[in-house]
Amino acid sequence: MKIAVEGCCHGELDKIYETIGYLERKEDVKVDLLLCCGDFQAVRNEGDMKCMAVPAKYRQMQTFYKYYSGEKKAPVLTIFIGGNHEASNHLQELPYGGWVAPNIYYLGYAGVVRYKGVRIGGLSGIFKSHDYRKGHYEFPPYNPETLRSVYHVRNSDVFKLKQIRMPMDVFMTHDWPRGIYHYGSTDELLRKKRFLREEVESSTLGSPAAADLLQHLQPSYWFSAHLHVKFAALMQHEAKGNTSPKTTKFLSLDKCLPYRDFLQIVEVADRPGSSEQLEYDPEWLAILKATDHLQKPSPSMWHPPENNGLHTRWDYSASGEAMMEVVSDLNGELSIPENFSQTVPPYDPTRPQPNTAPSYSTNPQTTELCATLGLTDVYVLAGQGWRGTAAEEGGATEEEEEDEDNQSTGSVEEPSEYPTDTSGLSSSYNPDEITIEDEWDEEEGEEEERGSDAVVPEAPDGARDSDRDSSPPREAAAGLILPPPRTESETEDLLPSSLALRLPPPSGSTPSSSTGLSQTSSEEEGGAPPARVPKRCSGEAKGTQSPSGGTPRIKRRNQSIYTAVEDEES
Repeated sequence: MKIAVEGCCHGELDKIYETIGYLERKEDVKVDLLLCCGDFQAVRNEGDMKCMAVPAKYRQMQTFYKYYSGEKKAPVLTIFIGGNHEASNHLQELPYGGWVAPNIYYLGYAGVVRYKGVRIGGLSGIFKSHDYRKGHYEFPPYNPETLRSVYHVRNSDVFKLKQIRMPMDVFMTHDWPRGIYHYGSTDELLRKKRFLREEVESSTLGSPAAADLLQHLQPSYWFSAHLHVKFAALMQHEAKGNTSPKTTKFLSLDKCLPYRDFLQIVEVADRPGSSEQLEYDPEWLAILKATDHLQKPSPSMWHPPENNGLHTRWDYSASGEAMMEVVSDLNGELSIPENFSQTVPPYDPTRPQPNTAPSYSTNPQTTELCATLGLTDVYVLAGQGWRGTAAEEGGATEEEEEDEDNQSTGSVEEPSEYPTDTSGLSSSYNPDEITIEDEWDEEEGEEEERGSDAVVPEAPDGARDSDRDSSPPREAAAGLILPPPRTESETEDLLPSSLALRLPPPSGSTPSSSTGLSQTSSEEEGGAPPARVPKRCSGEAKGTQSPSGGTPRIKRRNQSIYTAVEDEES
């Protein structure tokens, strides 16, 4: 099965699908699935744009509304996770995932599905230490604080993902797992993104929660975005018990802009005879059922159950019996129903309504799934019980929240559960982020280095968590007929001719061969090291410059990342 992996979408669906179509014709291939790694921007109308954490001048409709309205239909099944620039009021309608348009599926706050026997999981949002232990309490209309906290990863979702015992094929996060940059060409990464040096050398770049999940899930593939740079790595995990060590192939891609490596085709072995439809994952649904009572839509801190004598239960992994119960709840039908429906009117370019207020409504897909499995719609709870909580407690001003999107650090006011909190150490600025406080000081004659276009991860907090679940995998009940999860021996290499795109400037029509579309493999672009030596290269993470001296300080007015004309990376 050929999977097209895309970095930050930024609402550019027309361009992404056009590029896939061009590749299919040029290379005589057929793409089966598209995975988008966040900043999808499922904006339905003008009201949704007001729920994105970007300055007003960057709120543009883009092209998703065409697929939501039915004007167009996605030509390939698309699965995506949320990032840190989303129409949050729309995605909050689907906490457990669902269709945002025909053939376009959102995985929810966290989720796992199956397609052609391949198990695909994901975690939406980015890590911020001071919101990590809170519940999903945000509800529109958002204040300046909740406008950003709504897309921050929560430990309740990470806890659910850590209950997974069956092997994972593909996993997606928006920000990178902390430390993954030590398993690829770190020097090449720092040549492209010099301002990341301080965080790389201090091991504060990336999400400690994602690093924890990487150690626990050990998927065959892990795809990310957020930093707006192509980077590949190969991580060999420590063996668990008597099993052979597993290897994860990591790939992060750029944003959808001309001459950027924003799309790559990867071949993953599917299972003949598996369903051609997108399917629920019984283990994941069983975990959702078991942990449903733990959900609290509150801004108060929540601590997951532990084996410390204070909780009667701390293991919520799914037994075969629990998975059979889920299959029974679904009447034996695992295929996800194609039950998309519009919940707000779509944007009409012939009748713009810039004063449209943000909408908030329940989604029939969530209502149906909750009724079928006995789950709680946390979005409804947030609206009923916690809608005014944030306003009562007082939201931070934009000035106080400047570090949310300008800097790659989180707040240390509320330390996370990770053993070492270093979220306040780094001060590297992202010269290309869409910031709330976007009026930067501009020094005459000082220019940014070409190619420094990353979105620096927001919130590295703490060292890698060493708390790994050592419980043995549970076997499915004998009567549960499912495609077997992938074993390590089934892991396939990236296609030798994997297509990393440098898209020429859009011309209003499908690119022709004369546009000079170049393709390179991941090995040619600083990709994964040879599989025979999947270990850290000593000294790669250390540069000759000191952390303070090696980090360029760039002061200038923030440049729009949505313009089609942008400096080409040197």
